[in-house]
Amino acid sequence: MSSGAGAPGKARTPSFLHSLGVVAVMTIATLAVLEVFLRVADFRELREGVSERSLSYRFDSELGWMPIPGSSSIVTNARAIHVHHNSLGLRDDEFVLDAKPTIMFLGDSFVWGLDAEAGERFSELLKPRIPDYKLLAAGVSGYGTDQEYLLLQRLWPKVKPAVVVLIVCTGNDHNDNSTNIVYEGYQKPYFATAADGSLVLQGVPVPMSRLQAVKEDWWVRHSWLIRLANAAYLKLRYPKVVVPDPTNGIIDKIREFVEANGAKFLVGLQTSDPDLIRHLQAKQIPFVAFDGADAYPGLGTGEHWTPKGHKLVAERILALLSANAVIAPASSAGARP
Repeated sequence: MSSGAGAPGKARTPSFLHSLGVVAVMTIATLAVLEVFLRVADFRELREGVSERSLSYRFDSELGWMPIPGSSSIVTNARAIHVHHNSLGLRDDEFVLDAKPTIMFLGDSFVWGLDAEAGERFSELLKPRIPDYKLLAAGVSGYGTDQEYLLLQRLWPKVKPAVVVLIVCTGNDHNDNSTNIVYEGYQKPYFATAADGSLVLQGVPVPMSRLQAVKEDWWVRHSWLIRLANAAYLKLRYPKVVVPDPTNGIIDKIREFVEANGAKFLVGLQTSDPDLIRHLQAKQIPFVAFDGADAYPGLGTGEHWTPKGHKLVAERILALLSANAVIAPASSAGARP
């Protein structure tokens, strides 16, 4: 009797395993069909990036993204350019800290040189004309002034500049500084204004953005289903935040940091910005605007400076440095770039 009573249970075990196997096969088949569908549909939200950020930058939990030290690539925007980053992750010659003072240009793609070959940039044009200083282009494409401030603090012990010239992109820095998500969904840190008017750093550690995950995470890169799940997770877990524009306050913080470390602070403006100019004048921060600098036309390119535009920028920066006793007026008599 005992052996007969166990027979139905034993019979149900193969049936259960068979059912489980059928469910597993159907699930795998469904997922495979969905994977193929997503690849064929090629939704923009799931594609890999082809911008300068996705080609030669990597995820950074403090800054959002940062160029890969030693990386090289060809970047195409309004034109194709060749790019190489030094060991600091900056698009410039290898930097060695020594007794020679340094002028650091801090900024975004206008300092990094999007649409410009390395030698065409204003910083390179100025090097032979200011031989008493080393010049360093500390620009990262896509950065807001908030990220530039954080980058400055990171670089300071390695560079210790005597002069910092902040180049403000008036075309988009105000918007970039007011949010945690920019461009193709890139996550970034941002500063919120507290009730007492102080700035509070938010959004750190920065989550890995969708395009960064596609590039740096093996599973996300090779499975479009996981790309979809990751994109949905980011939208739900880290939605877009918009705060009151903190640009003026961030510039003040940069100035405080620079001057507290014994260096001089100057500002360059992509174009005239009346509200920002009033703030700079009230704070007695020396500045120059680059109105009239020739730029590449077209929506979506960012209207970055042409080689001719970089020459105008170089001349105006030279005049700014001279007017603020960084260099002697005689320096401007050298060969023009």
